[in-house]
Amino acid sequence: MALDVYDDYEQGERVRQWLANNWASIALGIALGLALIFGWQWWKSHRAGLDMEAAQQYDLVTAAIANGDTTQADAATAVLTRDFPGNVYATLAMSLKAAREVKAGDYKAAASSLQWAAAHSPDKPLQGLMLVRLARVQLALRQPAAALATLQKVDAHDYRSEVAMLQGDAHLAQGNQAAAHSAYAQALADMKPDAPQRGLLQLKLDNLAIAGK
Repeated sequence: MALDVYDDYEQGERVRQWLANNWASIALGIALGLALIFGWQWWKSHRAGLDMEAAQQYDLVTAAIANGDTTQADAATAVLTRDFPGNVYATLAMSLKAAREVKAGDYKAAASSLQWAAAHSPDKPLQGLMLVRLARVQLALRQPAAALATLQKVDAHDYRSEVAMLQGDAHLAQGNQAAAHSAYAQALADMKPDAPQRGLLQLKLDNLAIAGK
């Protein structure tokens, strides 16, 4: 029986021959591997630096708001949206801007700020929060159809009861009491027993029941 066995010399010769034929591919593979390792390290360091810069800029926003300096707050927010549009701090800054606009009664500006925040949020749950707030503003603008369209984009798993409650408000604004009642009932079922909005939601359901008689 023939055995395919090589002594140490033959094995060594085969290895040297294989290396001679494949040294370029090996060198390229090593170079690419090192490039990936160092490139990934550089990218992580670069991202950390950007996050730090964005955080510092966001600190300027919050400090300006605390001092009542809306001009400085808007300027720092503008830097975040221009230089760090995909960063969570830019989303948070625009949310704060929307809150100030709502307080000032400028709901159109608030809607625009929240639309930007939702579109650029790097985080799905945070995006959902921006959309829920946008729907509230759209209801304040008497745009129930727009609010319903906005709420359809929210992951219901994150804000199930809030979404259902706002959908009820939107349906009610459109005069669809049956749909409003169904949405409110769903919101009540999904809401925690100790939720502060539970009493208000029950009142809305009771009012619909009385109106339906």
